Amino acid sequence: MRFVNDVDMSSKNDVKSNPSMYRWILIVIGFIINVCLGSIYSYSVFRKPLEAMWQLSSTESGLPYMVFLALFAFTMPLVGGFLDRFGPRITVMIGSLLVGAGWCLASLSSNIYLLTILYGVIGGAGVGVVYGAPIAIAARWFPERAGTAMGLTLLGFGLSPLITAPIMSALISSIGPLQTFLYLGATFLIILLLLSIPLKFPSSSGGASIKTTSVVQSAAREVGQLDRHEMLRTKTFYALWTAYTLGCLSGLMAIGIAAPFGLEVAKISREASSMALSVFAIFNGMGRPLFGWLTDRLKPRNTAAISFFLVAIFAGLLYMLGEGNPVIYFVCFSILWLNLGGWLAIAPAATKIFFGTKYYGKNYGVVFTSYGVGAILGMLSSGWLKDTTGTYLSVFPVVSILAIIGLIIAYAGLRSPKR
Repeated sequence: MRFVNDVDMSSKNDVKSNPSMYRWILIVIGFIINVCLGSIYSYSVFRKPLEAMWQLSSTESGLPYMVFLALFAFTMPLVGGFLDRFGPRITVMIGSLLVGAGWCLASLSSNIYLLTILYGVIGGAGVGVVYGAPIAIAARWFPERAGTAMGLTLLGFGLSPLITAPIMSALISSIGPLQTFLYLGATFLIILLLLSIPLKFPSSSGGASIKTTSVVQSAAREVGQLDRHEMLRTKTFYALWTAYTLGCLSGLMAIGIAAPFGLEVAKISREASSMALSVFAIFNGMGRPLFGWLTDRLKPRNTAAISFFLVAIFAGLLYMLGEGNPVIYFVCFSILWLNLGGWLAIAPAATKIFFGTKYYGKNYGVVFTSYGVGAILGMLSSGWLKDTTGTYLSVFPVVSILAIIGLIIAYAGLRSPKR
């Protein structure tokens, strides 16, 4: 027990003596945590093996993915208060247990519906518990450039497929899909539990020691510390929630069909399609720090408007010029993936700027439900449009229209809330 206390005291002394270094260590830890959590974006590598093993349709094999994203999004508002009360370390530990359990128990599945419950529900809820903690840590340790810090933390989520997809593919080839769930679940559990140990919010004294002129200026820009009920009474919240939903909906409608669009419409080879998804993952990851940085400098309204403008233009180009054109395919989908990643930084940074950091965990949990709505509607609507019209091209006029609506809402509504 004394050893543990000595370690804790040493850690506290390190934080007090060099808080600037410690907060950058927390960004690195948050990045690695998000690499583990973002492995959900690599789920597609399981689909064909599962379809072959259980004779599934494409819709059935996507059920665990859709449920996972929904539970991920709708669990966050339930744990915001827990994060504020017990802190990031305990929150991440509990969420890590759920993540590990979801992946490991998935290996016992005998059909797609049991896999949906074990992996989609339990694993998705676990990610929802963990996800908000590294973002809240970044917001509190970097009050002067929260958007940039959040974006760097979330970069791990976007880049995760570059790391996890090849590992998953190799494991599936050697031990099968179900055992792959077990091996990865055990690995994620160990990594996440170890990384949860150093997590903490800055103390008032620690926060004071890292304040600079820019921090003070940042604090002055914040309109106040609004709790969840106060936030829900502002027009700004509904504008942000709607814009975030449209950003995710239009983005997920497009990127969810990136692979089949490339093969069927742009007429690229399977090898080029595999390479394209790796390129798109890089753009998706880089969108988070880029748009986080832009939000710090241009304000949420202007950054959101830029994002929607780019989506509208490049979705339109895909519709008009994408058929049989690999160059347009690569360029336009790269921008669409960049902007979807960007919204995962714009929204948390805007939540901090508009409503403050004191109740950030609770507030962003509510805002993040828009991601779940966008994910479900995006996946269902793009499939319906393809089935109805017979071509994936029909998705992109809708994406452009949604982006234009989002641009109008963002520019008119993303203003500092009035008390």
